[in-house]
Amino acid sequence: MLTVLSAVIATVAFLPATANAAAPDSTPAPAAACAPVWSSSTAYSAGGAVSHHGRNWTAKWWTQNENPGATTVWADGGACAGGVSDFVISEAEFDRIFPDRDSFYTYQGLIDALHAYPRFANTGTEAMRSREAAAFLTHADFESVGLQYVKEINEANYWIKCDYSQPFGCPAGQSAYYGRGPIMFSWNFNYKAAGDALGLDLLNNPWLVEQDPSVAWQTALWYWNTQNGPGTMTSHEAMVGGAGFGETIRSLNGALECDGGNPASVRARVAKYERITGIIGTNPGSGLTC
Repeated sequence: MLTVLSAVIATVAFLPATANAAAPDSTPAPAAACAPVWSSSTAYSAGGAVSHHGRNWTAKWWTQNENPGATTVWADGGACAGGVSDFVISEAEFDRIFPDRDSFYTYQGLIDALHAYPRFANTGTEAMRSREAAAFLTHADFESVGLQYVKEINEANYWIKCDYSQPFGCPAGQSAYYGRGPIMFSWNFNYKAAGDALGLDLLNNPWLVEQDPSVAWQTALWYWNTQNGPGTMTSHEAMVGGAGFGETIRSLNGALECDGGNPASVRARVAKYERITGIIGTNPGSGLTC
């Protein structure tokens, strides 16, 4: 689990392996061109090629209305270049949600990060996908104050985020694991765990989270999709399983806010969620509070 302490809002705990670093003189192969964008209404035969969320996919057998990345019918062909974004939230809607965001937080950075967790905002009905995306962006809005902060502003707290009881310690320095990114991702054990999952050496180079927009979004998606925090399910499971937005609050910050801990903060998160679902034109669903 993770303890996320935001620049302006003190929040909860979140909670790894060294990246496969390329040789200094190696040049990565260019990404393949993107196939035509997947369409839910189109029937695809075995071998049919599509692109979805910036990756190419090939149908293993006949399929229709089964999202690439969310079902086993599709084989992942890797990242592609030159495609069209088919994320459930458009760039124009993203701009409306975050009108005052720091320029670091680009829409393309978010789109580039989606490959890390293909089932995110890509499971179930269109309404379900939209609600999950809205819930995720709500917590990003709340934790980083409308995406205005790239890193925690209270530098006096930086040293606290190093847990020396962990066997890997804090190789980047005791004060290197402060909150960064959309959900103020923090603590050395989180950098280690997320880095291992994402194939990035975040334990030794935590600054990547404030230097690369895609990496910043990937760390937030890692927590969203893989960590229960103080809750009983991941935020992804809460949104696709029907528990609702309130359980995402519990997974992110329930130890401090839920069950009467901070009802004003819960109300503030719900209000932001309702605003964002309104912008993208979807119903917020039930189970809004915790």
